[in-house]
Amino acid sequence: MTEPNGTVHPSFEPVRDAVAEELRQGTEVGLSLVVDVDGAQVVDLWGGHRDAARTLPWQRDTITNVWSITKTVTSLAALLLVDAGELDVHAPVARYWPEFSAQGKENVEVRQLLSHTSGVSGLAHPARLEDLYDVRAAADRMAAQPPWWRPGSASGYHVLNYGHLVGELVHRITGRSLGEFVHRQIVAPLGADFQFGLRAGDLGRVADVVTPAAAFDPSVLEHDSVAYKTFTGPSFGADAANTPAWRAAELGAANGHGNALSIAEILAPIARSGASSHGRLLRPATIERIFDEQSDGTDLVNGLHLRWGIGYALPDPRTVGWIPEGRIAFWGGWGGSMAIMDLDRHVTISYVMNNMGPDILGSPRAAAYTTAVYRALGVLRAVS
Repeated sequence: MTEPNGTVHPSFEPVRDAVAEELRQGTEVGLSLVVDVDGAQVVDLWGGHRDAARTLPWQRDTITNVWSITKTVTSLAALLLVDAGELDVHAPVARYWPEFSAQGKENVEVRQLLSHTSGVSGLAHPARLEDLYDVRAAADRMAAQPPWWRPGSASGYHVLNYGHLVGELVHRITGRSLGEFVHRQIVAPLGADFQFGLRAGDLGRVADVVTPAAAFDPSVLEHDSVAYKTFTGPSFGADAANTPAWRAAELGAANGHGNALSIAEILAPIARSGASSHGRLLRPATIERIFDEQSDGTDLVNGLHLRWGIGYALPDPRTVGWIPEGRIAFWGGWGGSMAIMDLDRHVTISYVMNNMGPDILGSPRAAAYTTAVYRALGVLRAVS
């Protein structure tokens, strides 16, 4: 099964070729890839297998754990509340969540949660992965912690707790859990096949993640560093994503389950000035908040040079040189998945796979597909 299924616009045949080549080489096990250009799906491909043994075909409705692509949906949930006038990104978090003001965090602003600059990037010790599965209790613990660095001074990637922090704001404002809010306000209206965690009835169509050959060992880090505190608060391995406990939880940072089509359906309105096929999701003025740069420098947790806007990363050739400059918001999932919203060209690129690479952000496969898409866009503009 080395030929992808699906459809492509004739100008995007090189994208199909790039996918087919990765399947033939075996670097892909299973994947889906969608490119939306101003509401038209010019690429809608899927192929390969759901399992490492390559016995179960990846189908059109296959879903998988998308890791930190989940954060892009969580950020969108927050933007909906901003759009409705219920959440002010410049307000103290404590306006909505009074307990968060403990231990010197009374001046931490909502925008700092959304840009990974809050100073709270994990659970203080002792911390087990199971602690995060009780979302409200874990959020209470985070509210009681002191920040691990001066809030707003730098980013420190909120690896597993981004959804706890933003989700608690959602809960305090709406009375609903993050998952309930996302389903009611985003997933159901857009008809997208996406969920936090995994419903039992969908187990038969999920693709397990194929974990990287080499596991990251946080013990090599300086034990008083923000990175060490984050990666051990709590420690976790990629194989956790295949466990029933992970799948049953609601982790708005890392356990969203979907595919490239559902991610594109959810995120494409950002690239289209808020418009969707089901009506306007956001006002253009709200989307512009994304590009209010909050930090530009080496992240204290993942070590990458990152530019963070509000809720999304902004292009930086020093880190992801195959994403062009411009009004682009993006982020990726552990192992190589990618979501790119290009407002200049009204383009959304969504790539989801199960065979995880060693990369923190992006992968050679993501780079190959994205490069092929942008080259095809140049051809399409030239002949249209």
